[in-house]
Amino acid sequence: MSKTAETEGALETRGIEQVPDHERTARTRELFPTWVGANISVLLLTMGASLVVAYHLDLWQALVVAVSAPVVSYGLVGLIGIAGKRGGAPGMALSRAVFGQRGNLLPGSLIWVARWGWETINAVTGAYAMLTILDIVFGLKANSVLDMVMLLAFVVATFAISGLGINAVQKCNKYATYLFGLFSVLVLAYLVVDTDWSKVFAHSAGSTAAVITGIGVIAAGGVSWIPSAPDFARYLPRTASSKAIVGTSVGGAGIVVLPMVLMGAVMAVSTPDLASAADPVSFLGEILPTWIAVPYLLIALIGMLLINSMSMYSAGFTAQTLGFKVPRHWAVSVNAMISLAFGGVLMLVATSFMGSFIAFLSLLAVAFSAWVGVFGADMLRRTEYDGAAMADTTRTSAYWYRGGFSPAAVAAWAIGLGAGLLFTTSDWFTGPLAHNNIIGEYGLGWVATIVISGALYLLLPKPAAPTPTTAAPAATAAPVEQPETVTV
Repeated sequence: MSKTAETEGALETRGIEQVPDHERTARTRELFPTWVGANISVLLLTMGASLVVAYHLDLWQALVVAVSAPVVSYGLVGLIGIAGKRGGAPGMALSRAVFGQRGNLLPGSLIWVARWGWETINAVTGAYAMLTILDIVFGLKANSVLDMVMLLAFVVATFAISGLGINAVQKCNKYATYLFGLFSVLVLAYLVVDTDWSKVFAHSAGSTAAVITGIGVIAAGGVSWIPSAPDFARYLPRTASSKAIVGTSVGGAGIVVLPMVLMGAVMAVSTPDLASAADPVSFLGEILPTWIAVPYLLIALIGMLLINSMSMYSAGFTAQTLGFKVPRHWAVSVNAMISLAFGGVLMLVATSFMGSFIAFLSLLAVAFSAWVGVFGADMLRRTEYDGAAMADTTRTSAYWYRGGFSPAAVAAWAIGLGAGLLFTTSDWFTGPLAHNNIIGEYGLGWVATIVISGALYLLLPKPAAPTPTTAAPAATAAPVEQPETVTV
């Protein structure tokens, strides 16, 4: 992230308020390592394995899934990220303009709670990575006490990075990208030499329905980042290229998702129980030689720290929009404590990590998608956001609408959310319409949620979008976007 009024690397004190134009000096290419870092997770290996084990896909079908999933999900991330450069504020702050000052509390609360689960999953995965390293290097076997110590260490490190702010997160993402890329090449080279490719290519193909389901499952992880997209784009100038925002989002995610999913699919042929392992990490110590496994796990551990740091960074903004009158870094500490508590339960009580993860991912995507449908549809008519109106939570706010609510937005969000759950199936919850139809059978409940909520919002009568009256001079007219060369 380019230097702004706040010193790079220092504690970021800016909260949900609109970033002044003179501080918006970032470049779209800096989003590339952000979305690379958001996907450096060994969970993608396990999910790639599940395409072979659970969905019975062959390597070519897994390739289709690995290419399509990031294009679908991070294409949406990039599109919603455009609102960040338009409004210069975090996603859930901009959401006040859509739902109203009080209405925004409804999707904001759900998204905040959903982040608890996402951060818990990542914290537990990070703890398992540290446990696997200790086992490989020192022969220390996991137990309840060691589990909790590693979980605590991971959560503390996450809080330290996310509490510093966007400059620290961006800088860590940059170096992690280089390291992870290097060791991923080593892992890929080892697999090319060591894998019995006759078994890989002899694997029979699965159904087209299974391919579509696989795309939906892998893409669901990216959907969880959509409401956060403006958080990382709000330092971009208003003239930043929208195409570049979308391109760097898809490219940054795709360069990680594609090889990770394919490597997981290849590993599953020789280790068919990979997708159903007790934890999502220890298999690497069995498949890879120590000289590759240990550094690769260390880099993956850094990646998971960054993923959780990014999530907690955005969660701090969400907490502030819900009315918590604390600095952002203290708001982050709330999520850190929650992920520690829930992570302890998952590690000590849950019997199937991947089963819990896939179930959670299905519900998480629907919870986020209802907001995405409404907010995305609103972007079709709103190109500017009034910073003063977003900050004013009283009846005088231009975004107060009717009693603090935008009836169209709240109704479309609630109906879309309910409809999406009807079509969703998981180990924890199965909707009554989850079977005997294309949407339910293909695991596309989150897609239905976006379409239904967005279409309803467009059809329902809406309050007029107020024209910003307190914006900086540069915002008085929507500037013509200038193309920007994206360098990676």
